[in-house]
Amino acid sequence: MKRRDFLKTGALAAAAAPALAAPALAQATLNLKLVGGFPRGFPGVGTGAEKLGKRLEEMSDGKVKITYYGGGELVPPFEVFSAVSSGTADIGHTAPYFHVGKVRSTMYFTTVPYGLDQTELSGWIAYGGGQELWDEAYAPFGVKPFYAGGSGAQAGGWFKKPIEKLDDLAGLKMRIAGLGGDVMRKLGVATVLTPPPEIFPALQSGVVDAAEFVGPWNDVALGLYKIAPYYYLPAFHEPGPALEMMVNRNVYENLSPAMQAIFANAAKAQAEDTVAEFRYNNTKVLADLVSKGAKVSAFPDDVVAALGKAAREVLDEFPKGDAMSEKIHGAYIDYIKECTAYTKAMEGRMFAERAAVWGI
Repeated sequence: MKRRDFLKTGALAAAAAPALAAPALAQATLNLKLVGGFPRGFPGVGTGAEKLGKRLEEMSDGKVKITYYGGGELVPPFEVFSAVSSGTADIGHTAPYFHVGKVRSTMYFTTVPYGLDQTELSGWIAYGGGQELWDEAYAPFGVKPFYAGGSGAQAGGWFKKPIEKLDDLAGLKMRIAGLGGDVMRKLGVATVLTPPPEIFPALQSGVVDAAEFVGPWNDVALGLYKIAPYYYLPAFHEPGPALEMMVNRNVYENLSPAMQAIFANAAKAQAEDTVAEFRYNNTKVLADLVSKGAKVSAFPDDVVAALGKAAREVLDEFPKGDAMSEKIHGAYIDYIKECTAYTKAMEGRMFAERAAVWGI
């Protein structure tokens, strides 16, 4: 590939991010920094960022060279968006709602309580106008987002004591992410959001009484079952949360169309791999937990009813005062209802019938 085909313009050194040094250009090679929001080597999310970097190198036939930094190695785990926006990093891999304080509408591109599952969310992003809205939300910050898969339905969390009735939640301290924290607070729970490496110490020291992170595969890797033996499934607040690849827009816009397509398709390939890997490993790990006598159950009916009521209230209030969220909200909620009707008629019955056939 000729250099003029690889880059839109020979003036990239002046126009692109500082990471694109002159020696790299002379070799027609992009040396880019990729920063993750999760610990290096951590199953699914940390390893997913590393895999993404390798995909970019392989799919570009070596024209892209990636230096990967795990969560906390170059910037704090919750500062990936800021790093990519500022040019401290060229590429980021994280969960969009970790920067909800800067871009409120990121919640719609990640997950909401009783919202879209993984395939529904990916469909909305790809075909329902979600990608265009996501681009619009990030544009003022100089960041280009891409969907990069997710964990599938997550878990409701690990609790030190059983939750047998609604009153058992009152006064608890819980680590919980996203709008789930807003919902839990309505039920009398004190909530905090800590980075993954700090969850186990918080449980162990008594800073929190309960914690949710992702699902069986990741939760067991953190060792949460050692401190809090009561495991509640599924998560009411994260039915299919997304991960993202984000690229500094200055870097992205100075790529040739062919190289932009490589970036987009690397994200798509990583999305498929991430969803598949999470589903397989969550299935295996949960079965192992059950076989070892873990106390796995659903939340009681009165808790589910209260969570649902509180979730509706939280979602009604969430978009107010934020123009981008207000733009998205109505159509997004309508689509949740459409998906729910479809799933009730299709997968809902199919899963129930399959369970009956196999005696589960």
